[in-house]
Amino acid sequence: MADAGSKLIVALDFDSAGAALDLARRLDPATLRLKVGKQLFTLAGPDIVRSLQGLGFDIFLDLKFHDIPTTVAKAIKSAAELGVWMVNVHASGGSRMMRAAREALNDSPRPPLLVGVTVLTSMDQEDLIELGCDNAPIDRVCQLAALAESAGLDGVVCSAAEAAVLSARQREGFLLVTPGIRLAGDEAGDQRRVVTPESAVADGATHLVVGRSITASDDPAKTAADIHASLDALASG
Repeated sequence: MADAGSKLIVALDFDSAGAALDLARRLDPATLRLKVGKQLFTLAGPDIVRSLQGLGFDIFLDLKFHDIPTTVAKAIKSAAELGVWMVNVHASGGSRMMRAAREALNDSPRPPLLVGVTVLTSMDQEDLIELGCDNAPIDRVCQLAALAESAGLDGVVCSAAEAAVLSARQREGFLLVTPGIRLAGDEAGDQRRVVTPESAVADGATHLVVGRSITASDDPAKTAADIHASLDALASG
């Protein structure tokens, strides 16, 4: 399923619903989407999603479901009923789990985009070895992306550092959602595989998840606009 809307997704990693809503009111729903992850959703539940939708935003519900196929399918169906724009599962849950998630959306009048998480951007080779995986991160990412595509998912969540390889391997229109995006000069924080917005898009990323670079900015709307301007310049250049 293609997506022609904004490439930019702002991660609302806040410890209160009020702070998330305050930030959202400073942004333009016509130019970006919002991501609600585990921290905010655990705190505020579906009501925060509805409140943000009420402000006009498309919502990426980033809960990374990973469980037995039946449980994940029911969770995905609930997300569709909530009306979110995008939802994700861990691709490492396997093809049966991902197919069950895909099939759970068959009767949805407006199914969300369904993407699979490959290797978390906080992980590197040492972390994979600790888990018993001898593959380099890029090899593991490619393996999981191929599995997600074969299970019928719309795309994957991956580091922008892997976007160039995946964009050449996966089918046309396969979404590459890239967290770990930082502006030039920003600190990496707890992310280990980080890339600038311009580099990510040049390498094939279809959606950019940006957190603190926007949410901690003195002028979040201007920072978002500056990112859009840099991407427009890249496209026209």
